Amino acid sequence: MSVYFIGAGPGAPDLITVRGQKLIQSCMTCLYAGSLVPKEIVEQAPKNALVMDTAPMHLEEIVAQMLEAHERGEDVARVHSGDPSIYGAIGEQMQALKLANIPFEIIPGVPAFAAAAAKIGAELTLPGIAQTIIITRTQGKASDMPKGEELATLAQSGATLAIHLSIRNLSHIKRELTPFYGGDCPVVIAYRATWPDEKFIHTNLDEMAKKVREQKITRTALIFVGRVFEDQKITPSSLYDSDFAHILRNQGKKRDRAPDPGS
Repeated sequence: MSVYFIGAGPGAPDLITVRGQKLIQSCMTCLYAGSLVPKEIVEQAPKNALVMDTAPMHLEEIVAQMLEAHERGEDVARVHSGDPSIYGAIGEQMQALKLANIPFEIIPGVPAFAAAAAKIGAELTLPGIAQTIIITRTQGKASDMPKGEELATLAQSGATLAIHLSIRNLSHIKRELTPFYGGDCPVVIAYRATWPDEKFIHTNLDEMAKKVREQKITRTALIFVGRVFEDQKITPSSLYDSDFAHILRNQGKKRDRAPDPGS
């Protein structure tokens, strides 16, 4: 018997992995985060399976269901949205399973930031503009932010930011980021990306709060910030340059270089 923490993906039922889908189809106990996981995904559970929405349940109740399934000898599909490793709240569940000597496995899923980038047709790491993505959040009711992970600290990198769980903290985000990114820095608000009611707001740091109020978005949104979202001429990567040699192409071909002073 095992518990499988399955990433259901960002919302569209066909964006779950094949492995995750097969496990849901075979597990006789299925516990899912109903507020974020489409019912179409868990409807694939076996006909007589126990399928429970854990949205109204607390941690002890969820773990109790896993323990009961263990006593019955049933595998458990514990279905989370996106990828379980990102804001999945699986750490405390795995800790409880370790104490009970119940094996578990994590099945990765398509994370929300990757799905949102795909929907708006964006590359988050453009040569010469940004080669780093920071996935973060702001202070909320559920948990504090560790010291050193404040937005103003992270903003010094100039990286592409994917800010989760923060749609109600836009004033704070603007205040912390503007000194580093500028008020005209592009922002994309992705609301329920890949769901039928998805929305995308293209704006900037100065205007984002106003635009979000106009659309009446209050939850389930991701905030992208970065210069990669500007309309601009992109500097091509050297990877596909005809003069760039690597093991699979143009072997032995090298650019002319100045001699190494240490040679």
